[in-house]
Amino acid sequence: MLLRTSCDFIFEITVPTPFITMLRPRSGTKQWIAREEYRLVPSVPVYEFTDNYSNLCQRLVAPPGTFEIHTAAEVVTEGRIEQAHGAPFVEIQNLPDDVLIYLLPSRYCESELFFQMATEITAGKLPGYDQVAAIESWLRETIRYVPGSSDTPISAVGVNTRQSGVCRDLSHLGIAICRSLSIPARLVVGYLYNLEPMDMHAWFEAYVGGRWYTFDATQTVASSGYVIIGVGRDAADVAVYNQFGPPVYPSVQSVDVRLVESDTP
Repeated sequence: MLLRTSCDFIFEITVPTPFITMLRPRSGTKQWIAREEYRLVPSVPVYEFTDNYSNLCQRLVAPPGTFEIHTAAEVVTEGRIEQAHGAPFVEIQNLPDDVLIYLLPSRYCESELFFQMATEITAGKLPGYDQVAAIESWLRETIRYVPGSSDTPISAVGVNTRQSGVCRDLSHLGIAICRSLSIPARLVVGYLYNLEPMDMHAWFEAYVGGRWYTFDATQTVASSGYVIIGVGRDAADVAVYNQFGPPVYPSVQSVDVRLVESDTP
């Protein structure tokens, strides 16, 4: 399917403010960027680099006054989320080098604390994809998804205690549970077609059967129309923008995802 995504920010800047943004999706095995726009008002120099997780990041300094960031892209993405029940657990010694980091505890995913819970949730399931599917189902049935309920990331322990959260929070808990079973898992941030209410979205991927698979406990059925902007260990790695100096917050933030062309004839 072909989607058109857009995201607009407007800031009121008081002093020259360094930003690092992560707003450009990149082509990969799950998506192809057919067209793209990245516009700053006023125009300022931008330096782009690739971070440790292969995300495209942009460095810039916003001048005092009204500062706007506009991004848009046309993206060919998977028409359906691929499922692979029975896909096996990959033994640690056989994992690719760049996947190993997603086994470790991280700032918002204290996986070392969830082994007992993980074994109870996945009891009787085949090691690998079926275990992660059981974790996704448990999250959906146990943790209340409350969009807009939190602007600040909380850790997996906090989510499990509160028993509710936004998409990012449910993903943190799912990641921590997966890692406690030695299944690599990572946070993904991007867009989702037909998301209600529309906003940036977060989900998680787990590495089983020799590849990454998508899991999203906030959706009641397997959805389509995911567009990946960034991946990382947890929310600390995939903020769509970081700014430095006196805190600034967007006076306007607008996200839109539209269908341009469907896979259905």
